[in-house]
Amino acid sequence: MKIEHVAIWTRELELLRIFYEKFFNGRSSSRYVNSKTGFTSYFLSFESGTRLELMQRPDIIEAVSSTEQMGLAHFAISLGSQTAVDTLTKQLHEAGCHIVSQPRTTGDGYYESVVLDPDGNRLELTV
Repeated sequence: MKIEHVAIWTRELELLRIFYEKFFNGRSSSRYVNSKTGFTSYFLSFESGTRLELMQRPDIIEAVSSTEQMGLAHFAISLGSQTAVDTLTKQLHEAGCHIVSQPRTTGDGYYESVVLDPDGNRLELTV
């Protein structure tokens, strides 16, 4: 089994697309637009084969809280080494992204940092 893609609703479609292209080497599909519903999306492909769907539609409302909630909590991106985790965390910090937790080894043995994308989605950057 393989997770084919994860989808994220966003109000800032272009900003999120650029973020995942710039920092995670995502390759974007052409912009899809459904003129009847106002739905717009991009699929970003990554080296691993997993894809990220970024979606926008005018009637989707924002979450009322930025704290933890039921449902998707985060997704993890394996960067391959501790140095890569450290380097990307620093680059994201310098680019103004919120760093939730600096690189560290967690109690369950992961070396990771946690950052927020421009929409506040939690990303675990792991080895």
